[in-house]
Amino acid sequence: MLDTSRRTGFTPEHEQFRDSVRRFLAREVEPHIDRWEEEGIVDRAFWNKAGEAGLLCPTVPEQYGGPGLDFGFNAVIDEELAYIGSTAGITLHSDIVADYLVAYGSEEQKAHWLPRMVSGETATAIAMTEPGAGSDLQGIRTAAVRDGNHYVLNGSKTYITNGQHADLVIVVAKTDPGAGAKGVSLILVEADREGYARGRNLDKIGFHSQDTSELFFNDVRIPITNCLGAEGMGFAYLMNQLPQERLSIACAAQAAAQRAFDEAVKFTKDRKAFGKTVFEFQNTKFTLADLATKLQVGWAHVDWALARHLKGELTAAEASAAKLWHTELQWEACDASLQLHGGAGYMNEYLIARLWRDARVTRIFGGTNEIMKEVVSRSI
Repeated sequence: MLDTSRRTGFTPEHEQFRDSVRRFLAREVEPHIDRWEEEGIVDRAFWNKAGEAGLLCPTVPEQYGGPGLDFGFNAVIDEELAYIGSTAGITLHSDIVADYLVAYGSEEQKAHWLPRMVSGETATAIAMTEPGAGSDLQGIRTAAVRDGNHYVLNGSKTYITNGQHADLVIVVAKTDPGAGAKGVSLILVEADREGYARGRNLDKIGFHSQDTSELFFNDVRIPITNCLGAEGMGFAYLMNQLPQERLSIACAAQAAAQRAFDEAVKFTKDRKAFGKTVFEFQNTKFTLADLATKLQVGWAHVDWALARHLKGELTAAEASAAKLWHTELQWEACDASLQLHGGAGYMNEYLIARLWRDARVTRIFGGTNEIMKEVVSRSI
């Protein structure tokens, strides 16, 4: 169990909520993780159960069917999911997509979609990355061309989390190809529209139970009213929302690093070699001491960043630094902890193997860590 007794970022209400999250995950996630990992996708019914339990979209206002809570409740879910080794895509749905709709959606869009997102009836995704455009979103080629009171959408996206399950996708598209960043818009695309197609559920190194897909748009006709916010403001909206996305990644990365460390402590104190436990060797103790120190610093930093974000003060550079530092720590902790498991660490029956696989992508998604360094350097 994740130890939060010395944390400073949460209220008693957050911790009470954490208890309910743990009970839900123990009942509805942990018994199924191995099967979901093999099948490459979580059960669609899981979304509905998460909605019934109040685990979806905590920040959605009460007038749209949500509980109207602060992002700290999202962070609790992020941490607890990561600590048990789950990569279920509900965090993207709640931490990213929901806030785009709350911040930029029309009254009609919010009234229609947000209650369905809270309940789990509608699963969502956001489609940014393309085969030829990753961290550089200005390089996208997917285009939405006006035709009367509709857009005609053409293009493709890849590496889209929740792509197989999503009923609604926020598509980043160019509505004015000659205007650069000012020509990018966000378009709401329902999965049942003619010309919309899901591609493969992609075969990844890790994150096996999170469906990650290709999406294709072939002359998809979408009403102009499906534009999220103002036309041409998509790039600005994406930049505005990045701090929360990157903080979400940092919270999960820190929790996964902690779980890797906890697994290493448990294993080395049980495993014997040369007449004593592996933990008793100086190399083991020093490795774990180094990780324990960095984890202590990491938890203090997560709480600091979370407090800044709840006050609306977390900057893009600070959030990028958090994403950079915590995902690097996650990789270090997972790799060192796997090494301390010896040959057992390379066996998939041990949790550390999954934690290690899943850690590799966190330095890539949400903007590569090289891009994080670029963002931070601009603030110096």
